[in-house]
Amino acid sequence: MSWIRCAFCKGTGKDPFDLLSELAFCQVCSGTGKVYVKDPVTECVFCKGTGVHPHMRISCIVCEGKGSVTHKSSDDQCHECDGIGHKVSDYLPCSSCGGKGFIRKVMVKKNLCKEICQND
Repeated sequence: MSWIRCAFCKGTGKDPFDLLSELAFCQVCSGTGKVYVKDPVTECVFCKGTGVHPHMRISCIVCEGKGSVTHKSSDDQCHECDGIGHKVSDYLPCSSCGGKGFIRKVMVKKNLCKEICQND
């Protein structure tokens, strides 16, 4: 577990869009400029580490505005979205990996079993 700079407000602690007020705190870090994440971390592929949803003025729904997600080295790249976190024509996170761009090996084995069973 470690503290990282809040990606949504870029560590300022203020609402980056000034939607409610110029004095409003960042809703991700509650004004501290830092967020707590589980190790090991990697940049969120859905928002590209910005903490902002790619097509809206809200915090990223995958990393919750932190800009980073927990990623274990044993995880595999998602083959539904090819690791980009969403389908090219869609603004929503990939339904297989939840927008993270990778899935656990256990999930890969389950999906492979489903494909084999359906082909029989």
